[in-house]
Amino acid sequence: MSDWEKSSTARVIAPARPRKLAKVPFVELADGRLQGVVSSGSDIERVYVSSVAAGTYAFACSTNNNRPCGGARGSFCNHIRALINEAVLQYGAERVARYLRVESADGEPSAQSIADDMSNTRPPQGDTKAAAQVFSRFLRHLAYLELAPTTAPLPEMQWFPPTRAVA
Repeated sequence: MSDWEKSSTARVIAPARPRKLAKVPFVELADGRLQGVVSSGSDIERVYVSSVAAGTYAFACSTNNNRPCGGARGSFCNHIRALINEAVLQYGAERVARYLRVESADGEPSAQSIADDMSNTRPPQGDTKAAAQVFSRFLRHLAYLELAPTTAPLPEMQWFPPTRAVA
């Protein structure tokens, strides 16, 4: 472990496996949900903000302009299934299943078994209130890509507590 990782207050967890960002550029386990941004298959300028709530599996999928997804009518759409697949690549199947509270009957979970187990419970369609926050976080992550590489501290990250006193 490097000196930076040892002195950091937040532990850096490497992805379970590398993933391509073209279809699902942003995925996170946060706010009691699996949530993220999924690219549209038909329009290059459209993205969908999708989420699945932990425990209830209430799902929501809408465009970044708050238009409802046409495929999310009573069951998981392809955007939510893609989000689950990428979450498993990013975090690992066991961590995703544990976070969403999915009990897998066949032992070792996979993206397919997690999606199937959740959809078999006939989850309700949730609201899309969190879509704006998720999309805003996604845009914030994109802004970091535009910064020049540096080891200097970023002013907006100064709220992290110091690990030791500075003389």
